[in-house]
Amino acid sequence: MTVKATRMSCITPNIYAEVPDGGWGWIVAFAFFFIEALTYGIIKSFGVFFTDLVENFDETNSRISWIISICVFVLTFTAPLSTVLSNRFGHRLIVMIGGVLISTGMIASSFAHTVVGMYLLIGIVSGFGYCLAFLPTVTILSQYFDKKRSLVTAVASTGECFAVFSFAPAITAFKEHFGWRRALLFVGSLQLGIIACGALLRPIIVKAQEEVKVSPAEEQRETKYMLENEKTRTSIDSIDSGVEVTTSPSNKHRDAKLELKSEEEPKENTEVLIEASSIPNKEPKIQLLDFSVMKDYSFICYALFGLFATLGFFAPSLYIIPLSMSLGIDKDLSAYILSAMAIAEVFGRIGAGWVLNKKPIRKIYIELICVILLDIALFAFPFAYEFWGLMMCSIFFGFMLGTVAGTHIPMLAEDDVVGIEKMSSAAGVYVSVQSLSGLAGPPLAGMLVDNTKNYRSAFYSCAVGMLLAAVFLSLVRPCKKMQCQRKKQPADETVSEFLHDVPDDFIEPDLGKREDSVGGCDSMA
Repeated sequence: MTVKATRMSCITPNIYAEVPDGGWGWIVAFAFFFIEALTYGIIKSFGVFFTDLVENFDETNSRISWIISICVFVLTFTAPLSTVLSNRFGHRLIVMIGGVLISTGMIASSFAHTVVGMYLLIGIVSGFGYCLAFLPTVTILSQYFDKKRSLVTAVASTGECFAVFSFAPAITAFKEHFGWRRALLFVGSLQLGIIACGALLRPIIVKAQEEVKVSPAEEQRETKYMLENEKTRTSIDSIDSGVEVTTSPSNKHRDAKLELKSEEEPKENTEVLIEASSIPNKEPKIQLLDFSVMKDYSFICYALFGLFATLGFFAPSLYIIPLSMSLGIDKDLSAYILSAMAIAEVFGRIGAGWVLNKKPIRKIYIELICVILLDIALFAFPFAYEFWGLMMCSIFFGFMLGTVAGTHIPMLAEDDVVGIEKMSSAAGVYVSVQSLSGLAGPPLAGMLVDNTKNYRSAFYSCAVGMLLAAVFLSLVRPCKKMQCQRKKQPADETVSEFLHDVPDDFIEPDLGKREDSVGGCDSMA
């Protein structure tokens, strides 16, 4: 594998003959780590401003909580638009624009005097910026890696976990000394770093080399050269019937011309390997958003998995402290439970990436096992009545949450779902579907808590949603296999008809290879 780009700068695209599994991809992974920290890490740490906003705006807890709810909804719902823009203008530019919007919304919110202003600035402006910054980054990172994709993505995604540890106490200390408005101003200024990270997202072009057949005249001349190298005075008379040795005057005259021409031109090999891009043809029009993924049954099942799994992603971190305090556990000890959950999530992300990096392995089955264990952890929370019980449940939940949260989007690049070619469009649609649960999940859990007067109800609703997610995830691979079999049937009939017309001694290795790869389903075996 060689890089065709001559200038190693972050401006020109990287051109590879195959997926590099490294190279500039390590710089992209480094940028993704900090983008994760400055997007989802800030969102998860925003709770440090909750009490200050309630007191300053004299609003209820539910109205203040809508700030982040709107932000998360906009982040996920506008994912298809982010895909269209990144396909049209490039990932680097869109991520940098996202960084500008995030920083602008956060800095401007420090001057807001109403909660509606916070809805607009943080919820909509910064929320849309989060979408533009996050999704294109994880998409281009997946393009730089193949064999190491799961491990690299999982490790890089731990940026948000480390951000919770570092940002939350740092912002709290800054807020106590300078006030919450200046703390928001500080956070917005810090998020300008997304622009620098976006500048590192160098585009990648993978153009495989292919063997090109030479013209009959060139093939005739090349064969003549090879025969001359062996000091053989023969000539080519017919391509269809093979090499024919002749001494006719006409052929001698033609041989003399070929010999004279061969002295003027350099000798070449009979096999000429050129890049596909060098073949003069019309460049295909770039499809900004490929909605054909909606016809893929395996993707539909996977999108439904994401829809219901999102119900269990956010509620536990919101309700674990109220649940522990309702059981008489001290507030400081309750905070340790949440910290332990975040630490375990780091190890879960790295562990899942390491396991999924093993070959050969069916990654969709590993994710299904992790989802089932995550569901068990959610069902276990209501049965814990003291500190150490909640601590063990939180550690187990955090670890399993890391295995799923760090791999469910990169899993779209696997052939069991849609494949790397359609990953960009599929990720936009997939995250957009998740937005429905992101907006409805926390209010649904809160409604159950208000009606039952018991915080355990929130965990039951999350567990039921995760159970449905496991059901749909288990249907992904069967749907893919069924779809591949339907695509192969017409090809098999065509091959059978063709075989009736070929000689008995026809060599069939290439034909069998073509049959196996029909519909891109060769990996389904």
